[in-house]
Amino acid sequence: MANLSKRNLAESVAEQTGLSLNKANQVVTTVFNTVAEAMKNGDTVEILGFGKFYKKEVSARTAMNLATKEKIQVPAHGAPAFKASKGLKDSVR
Repeated sequence: MANLSKRNLAESVAEQTGLSLNKANQVVTTVFNTVAEAMKNGDTVEILGFGKFYKKEVSARTAMNLATKEKIQVPAHGAPAFKASKGLKDSVR
């Protein structure tokens, strides 16, 4: 499988749990929304054996608009980040 889409993930959950595809899709969506909401609030979501999802702070910086060559200020902001657990790293190797 080249890419695992949300639909493919829901299909796998449905197959492995016996849930309907609709229910499995609701479960996958709920998990993603819960992780996103926690990160939005600055919380870390740690899934043992998989990794940590967290909000990383990015400093303000000066960038350049490539079309106009004009310098612009990019404000500080949060960005999603993920750190894989040792178990996940080992299983991928």
